Amino acid sequence: MKKFMTRKVAIIALTAILGSFFIYGVVSNDTKYSPVGYSLKMDFAGEEVPTFMADVQERLDKEMITNMNYHTNTTLVIKRANKVFPVIEPILAKYGVPDDFKYLAVIESSLVNAVSPAGARGVWQFMPATAKEKGMEVSDEVDERYHLEKSTEAACKYLLSAKEKFGSWTLAAASYNGGMNGITKKMEEQGVDNYYDLLLTEETSRYVFRILALKEIMSKSERYGFKIPNEALYYPIPTKKIMIDTTITDLAKFAKTQGVNYKILKIHNPWLRDKKLTVTTGKKYEIEIPTSGYHKQ
Repeated sequence: MKKFMTRKVAIIALTAILGSFFIYGVVSNDTKYSPVGYSLKMDFAGEEVPTFMADVQERLDKEMITNMNYHTNTTLVIKRANKVFPVIEPILAKYGVPDDFKYLAVIESSLVNAVSPAGARGVWQFMPATAKEKGMEVSDEVDERYHLEKSTEAACKYLLSAKEKFGSWTLAAASYNGGMNGITKKMEEQGVDNYYDLLLTEETSRYVFRILALKEIMSKSERYGFKIPNEALYYPIPTKKIMIDTTITDLAKFAKTQGVNYKILKIHNPWLRDKKLTVTTGKKYEIEIPTSGYHKQ
């Protein structure tokens, strides 16, 4: 009996030791893990995240736990990413902007054409003045903030300017929320030159950590419990592009001539904001018409 109890105590002790490694973190190949199992060795656009800093680790943990448990939104952005990322990724690559910035679009809009209370619109959430400054048309009939390709190009132009100014992709990302002037002012006031050393407003302070959390969870979704079968993901709809160089007085009638209806036309061309499209001399627009996805097979 005594021998049995000794063995039992030994087994319990061993289990406790192993359990402590699982619950409180382990070191394997010099990689440290958080209490909930994600690696603390993280980077944004190749720039290391200083998770050895207590506040940095806590802020990252908050966003990881929030998004791991925000099942509805996280599930939807994973499903949408399968349709949206193939459009965004090559444009980022074309401009030399790190691929990690696609997750900035995720936290800005959840990959839909969102409208903010302040008036920012689209996947990349541009304000009207900034959109025009970056070459997008914003009018009653046409709002290219809703044009995924053009707004992604505009975002790239902004981020390249911010990177040139700050010398850091992390600060460039933070400035997308806090503004270049706002970030510069805080850096000068506080005498620091690193995002992780800055005391910022709550929204900007969380901003990069939200990107990091979505990057980690979305790129390793099954590890975090989001096991979504391929057939449940949203897929790009094949389209053809039609060049328009004359005014369309009735978009609903135009849609019918292309074998679709007004609803489908607007879904695939959300930048069309009116029932008509006025085309001035020398101006051209590309309209996308789906070639499948709306008819019985």
